[in-house]
Amino acid sequence: MSLRVDDLTKRYGEVAVFAHVNLTVADGEFVAIVGESGVGKSSLLNCLAGLDDWQEGRVLHDGIDLGTLDESARAHWRRQALGFVFQAFHVLPHLDVAQNVALPLMLLGIDDHARVDAMLAAVGLAGLGSRLPAQLSGGQLQRVAIARALVHRPRLLLADEPTGNLDPSTASQVMDLLLSQVREHGTSLVLVTHSAAAAARADRVLHLKADGLSEAVDRH
Repeated sequence: MSLRVDDLTKRYGEVAVFAHVNLTVADGEFVAIVGESGVGKSSLLNCLAGLDDWQEGRVLHDGIDLGTLDESARAHWRRQALGFVFQAFHVLPHLDVAQNVALPLMLLGIDDHARVDAMLAAVGLAGLGSRLPAQLSGGQLQRVAIARALVHRPRLLLADEPTGNLDPSTASQVMDLLLSQVREHGTSLVLVTHSAAAAARADRVLHLKADGLSEAVDRH
């Protein structure tokens, strides 16, 4: 089992963002999480990434209990095992496309220009490695973000509204790309989205409410 969440509860002060969240995600499985705005979907992803703390429960990845790790160990785990795709892209404007994609490899001490070039080709950006982010469209920037999240071949990929800033046609292309890369490498994907079209592509759709996750009744 790639990812397992047991009875997770997150609070800000006395207010629970969500409580009693239970989740398992198998190797290579794609799970979409939907829910009303403000219910804590992004906060849940941040907990799954070990970027945020929680008050009760456990998050385990391949048997590693993230709650037992200090920040340095969590950062090491993220570099090795995790990819994260943000809605706002979060590319570094002063680095060119190839340098942005190569960042996870650099953090691992890997210098592999061929892998970066292959990843750029896989996401439809061959020949654009020397461009700066300001020279790209929104759809291209999201492709850069996906390439960066996958270049180090993580076991787990988390995606926070990756099509939220894109027009429907570009969003569909980005989802095609995301799924093809995940399926090819057997990566587990947890996607948070408001998009019914994106959620419909998942193996399972779960609905986040204040009292936990439940199977979504209507996927379409």
